[in-house]
Amino acid sequence: MGPLPRPTDEFIQRDTGLHAPALTPDYKTSVLRSPRLALISIEQTLSEITAPAFQPEELGPLDHDLILNFAKDGLPIGERIIVHGIVRDELGRPVPNALVEIWQANAGGRYRHRNDKYLAPIDPNFGGCGRLLTDANGYYVFRTIKPGPYPWRNRINDWRPSHIHFSLMGDGWAQRLITQMYFEGDPLIADCPIVRTIPSEEQVRGLIAVQDRAAFVPLDSRAYRFDITLRGRRATLFENHVQGATA
Repeated sequence: MGPLPRPTDEFIQRDTGLHAPALTPDYKTSVLRSPRLALISIEQTLSEITAPAFQPEELGPLDHDLILNFAKDGLPIGERIIVHGIVRDELGRPVPNALVEIWQANAGGRYRHRNDKYLAPIDPNFGGCGRLLTDANGYYVFRTIKPGPYPWRNRINDWRPSHIHFSLMGDGWAQRLITQMYFEGDPLIADCPIVRTIPSEEQVRGLIAVQDRAAFVPLDSRAYRFDITLRGRRATLFENHVQGATA
């Protein structure tokens, strides 16, 4: 394993062959929003290799607890769960102080959003969003209610699997990641047109949180483990030298 990343190190070039294609007609909204021309690679500058620095005092005491952070006159309805894991870079090194933001539907499969017209009721005690920072070891943990699946108008009878949206900000803008986490054993995963755009079964498994019985809270919550990988810095050992070193 190489040394810790330096602020001036660039990030590893993306391998576009590992990503889902932008245009996948079976996922219908990609037809309208996918680029028609090939993407252009540019040299990394301060705009890509730096990012905002976040401090714990900037976050609220319940930002990481979606069970309590919107509760008004009771607790939200649904299965209580814990989600936890480690955020690492592409070279396996932990990413400390990364901002992790999450948002999701409630237990009935409905978002607290004015454009969500699904017939499932709004839970008055569940907001469906939160945020937290990873610790010095890249570890994160939050509590929430397990989201429900919901229908969507991709085709007449398509349903989204239960999922939680993640937005991560690491050491630089080039490390930015927005993704979704699914749950082990959900039969809707295999049929989801969004999931089916992913090139390999191994990559699909990387988006599925596994049940972690060791982290269960007795008589309270089940737990799921979801580790996340961001792009890695180029600072790594090669022929006994650190890349970019003058000696």
